[in-house]
Amino acid sequence: MATKGNPGDNRTRSSVTIFIVVGLCCFFYLLGAWQRSGFGKGDSIALEVTKTGADCNIVPNLNFETHHGGDAKIDQSNKVKEFKPCSAKYTDYTPCHDQKRAMTFPRTDMIYRERHCPPQEQKLKCLIPAPKGYVTPFSWPKSRDYVPFANAPYKALTVEKAIQNWIQYEGNVFRFPGGGTQFPQGADAYIDQLASVIPIDNGTVRTALDTGCGVASWGAYLWKRNVVTMSFAPRDNHEAQVQFALERGVPAIVGVLGSIKLPYPSKAFDMAHCSRCLIPWGSNDGKYMMEVDRVLRPGGFWVLSGPPINWKNNYKSWQRPKEDLEEEQRNIEEVAKLLCWKKISEKGETAIWQKTSNPESCRGSEDAPGVNYCSDDPDDVWYKKMEKCVTPATSNADVEYKPFPERLNAIPPRIASGSVPGVSEDKYLEDNRQWKKHVNAYKKVNSIIDSGRYRNIMDMNAGFGGFAAALESPKLWVMNVVPTLADNTLGVIYERGLIGIYHDWCEAFSTYPRTYDLIHANGLFTLYKDKCDFEDILIEMDRILRPEGAVILRDEVDVLMKVKSIAGAMRWDTKLMDHEDGPLIPEKILVAVKQYWVVGSNSTSSR
Repeated sequence: MATKGNPGDNRTRSSVTIFIVVGLCCFFYLLGAWQRSGFGKGDSIALEVTKTGADCNIVPNLNFETHHGGDAKIDQSNKVKEFKPCSAKYTDYTPCHDQKRAMTFPRTDMIYRERHCPPQEQKLKCLIPAPKGYVTPFSWPKSRDYVPFANAPYKALTVEKAIQNWIQYEGNVFRFPGGGTQFPQGADAYIDQLASVIPIDNGTVRTALDTGCGVASWGAYLWKRNVVTMSFAPRDNHEAQVQFALERGVPAIVGVLGSIKLPYPSKAFDMAHCSRCLIPWGSNDGKYMMEVDRVLRPGGFWVLSGPPINWKNNYKSWQRPKEDLEEEQRNIEEVAKLLCWKKISEKGETAIWQKTSNPESCRGSEDAPGVNYCSDDPDDVWYKKMEKCVTPATSNADVEYKPFPERLNAIPPRIASGSVPGVSEDKYLEDNRQWKKHVNAYKKVNSIIDSGRYRNIMDMNAGFGGFAAALESPKLWVMNVVPTLADNTLGVIYERGLIGIYHDWCEAFSTYPRTYDLIHANGLFTLYKDKCDFEDILIEMDRILRPEGAVILRDEVDVLMKVKSIAGAMRWDTKLMDHEDGPLIPEKILVAVKQYWVVGSNSTSSR
């Protein structure tokens, strides 16, 4: 006979069940309230991404090796219309230095060689193709001496500069013997001559500026002496000179000394150089020398090699009237004296001046007769007219810069003096610590980031240069870009012994297509959210990124989702990742690889 259950046991089980249900309800109510509180901003989006695509795990699916494209899946629900390839005639298109547009501007003061960007309605909405046969450039240091012909198929300089040893064509490569107009026997011997006067080899000279750089052999050979050189030259009849420089792995931009100030801060360079650069230093009341003085540090050096130096012995070979050369050199000497530059050497066709550490000790006072001082902020230069005035010394003009590499992690003078509003030494050091952590996280995602695979690297929103400092290696260099919309920190970057430039990302950058191996940007799209189209910025990134180059973007998750949908239509393989501190941080990381494709390709290649 069956035994009846005890009614008390049933009541006990019911009570336990009710308790568990009520407890779970309370738990999920509290969880929902916490999520709605705003503390976990973006978590719902991140959760949806994780559910639909498991897209936060990059390592197994995205391949950074050369000639291998990733196999990441594109979220079809967010897919935008695919961008088509541009015509083959745009293979080397430089939007703000277009030759046809340039010829519509005045030639006075080289205005026609300056930046002239297309209006919004004329911007290309297509992807710039690589030329047929394009290959990944050689690794440094081989790239210093050899460039694949297919990457920049222009032979004009091999004929025009044949006796000067600029460049030679050999089979399917260009060879760069290291010569120049003023150093046909090689840059090494020329630099040795300079080093007998200038402390190039002990870290005192770290940042250099090469005006009218040609194919940048001077900067290329300074690299092994731990000197990083910002080289520039116009896009002119010297076909593709800056493109060759960047293919070699040497920092360079398209630029000119004309009517607009150089896109660098004051006191940026330890040394400036002109080797037969064709800049009329003695004209315009010394305006160009005054601009060099603005960007030259107190105690820095200016090297002038070629006309009019030693004109008495060379005017016949230069085929110029000796009277003109004599006047030109006299004008240069007078401006140098006004700027408190002291000539410390003149040998052959090369003269070297040193800027005094304390200009007021030379002039006596800022009321010195004949001196017109600039009144504007010397670091406010974007599209600002160059002036015939002397940049006044600042309170920290006589600061002693530490040698490199100690300079890299020391407190920069602009930070120490409180010249950067709202930035203390502690805040600066904390920024450095954060970037070391960020870069360590990047290396776990992309283990070849500092292997030499990526030589030319750009940081599109560089801040204090923490990303570049954490990556510092002889295998690579970083172009630190400080957007004109951001806080002006470029002077700090140069004080660390790094290089960079001002730029507005609503416009195209002053470089050729396919000139960077890796592009990094922190908070860039949030910065430009209401300023210009994300599409235009991404198309420009694609233009300057090499096939199979990598991109690392750090930003708010909702911004990156929009960027990801556009990038998926650009032949980029993309992956969204959590912040290194976990999924509850609203800042995320988007990593991408540009697929390999060339002119005439209907599909990409992963070979």
